[in-house]
Amino acid sequence: MPNYVYIIKSLKDGTYYKGYTEDFERRIIEHNEGLSQFTSAKCPWILVYVEFHPDKRSALIRERKLKKCKKDYFEWLILQPSNLIRNEP
Repeated sequence: MPNYVYIIKSLKDGTYYKGYTEDFERRIIEHNEGLSQFTSAKCPWILVYVEFHPDKRSALIRERKLKKCKKDYFEWLILQPSNLIRNEP
């Protein structure tokens, strides 16, 4: 099963939310349908960053580190080659 760390951005106020999932396409839909208590008040959301991890442990460690980062870092990270959605055709 693939493991991903993702970042979404609120179109309401520009805030970022960081998370872990096995299915980032399903997860963004859940966020936008208000199914997450932490993000429901700031819909709609757009997916801005996805990063693959070979196992759940490494993804959760990365998610925990991202939760401590600032907005400037996320804006830089979104442009990096590690961003899977940046590299989609």
